[in-house]
Amino acid sequence: MLMALIEEVQKARQDVVTDGYEMSLGEVINLYKDKELVIDPVFQRLFRWDDQRKTRFVESLLLGIPVPPIFVFQDDDGIWELIDGLQRISTVLQLTGDLDGERADELGPLVLNGTRYLPSLDGKRWNPTVGDAPDGLGSKLQIEIKRARIRVEILKSESADSAKYELFQRLNTGGASLSEQEVRNSIAVSINKDFYDWLIALAKHPSFVSTTRQTDTALEKEAGTELALRFFAFRLIPYQNGLDVHEYLDDALFQLASPDGINMADEAEVFTKTFDYLEDALGSSAFQRWNGSAFTGKFLMSLFEVIATGVSKNLPALEAVSPQERRQLIMEKAQSLPSDKIFSKNSGAGVRGTTRLSNLLPVAEGLMKP
Repeated sequence: MLMALIEEVQKARQDVVTDGYEMSLGEVINLYKDKELVIDPVFQRLFRWDDQRKTRFVESLLLGIPVPPIFVFQDDDGIWELIDGLQRISTVLQLTGDLDGERADELGPLVLNGTRYLPSLDGKRWNPTVGDAPDGLGSKLQIEIKRARIRVEILKSESADSAKYELFQRLNTGGASLSEQEVRNSIAVSINKDFYDWLIALAKHPSFVSTTRQTDTALEKEAGTELALRFFAFRLIPYQNGLDVHEYLDDALFQLASPDGINMADEAEVFTKTFDYLEDALGSSAFQRWNGSAFTGKFLMSLFEVIATGVSKNLPALEAVSPQERRQLIMEKAQSLPSDKIFSKNSGAGVRGTTRLSNLLPVAEGLMKP
């Protein structure tokens, strides 16, 4: 077993080809201006630092405090795509006035705050507002910032196709700044922009929003998009027993978004019919537990996994009956789930997500069969 693990490590290392060296921020700025360092516009939407955090980063540069490296992917033409370091590089570009795109227009010039060590930074910007106004940083400090050095870790094009996205995913989910799905969204754009737009649009379908009872916080963190992705993954991508749920969704995204992944028109029809039928039958109680007299409690992922997947796989039978019969069939199946032995055994509070998926997804179609 140990030899097998060693062989797996050696093989995985061959999939990732890297290099790295230090550069001045002035060199990084010039690469960006010359289009030799690319920041995907969707990544720019994730530029969330407030002015205080931006100021603290600029303070670190002025004080000579070491900053973490940035990670880039180098394509076959030598162009670098920023994988990690968005907040730091975008802060510098906003400060110097070199940040491009709609996000730059939205943000405007960066005006710094005072800090404990540098209180006189308050109100300072890269260039003075007019003439020799005292709100400019001045050439001496500008030069110091541009000469500050940062290490660049380079993932080369010889790496496996998935290495760029795997690296972005790992580097951007360790903190609280991005949710797992926000990272997946950025990856989806790089793989297949049409698929990304399609998934985002479906996540806003009225009956889907209603039945999944999404809060403003959930919407902000792309919870609806993740649920939409889960729906298609559960329907179309077999779950590998024991695989971490988020790794399963990452793998599913690669397969679904690939050029020959799915027929988006057909699957969109399945999606809308599934949630339209569920809303018609159950409304906003679609994924609440039946207590014997009413649907109560919070949204339950186990119910979403079984009911949404099961209904989608039984659409021909549900389409063949009248709307009234369909409503009754869906209602009865949803009410019967809590008392089903397989469902109750694999959906309790102490059941791991991996166990739940392994045991419930294969039987979802049967549990919801009319």
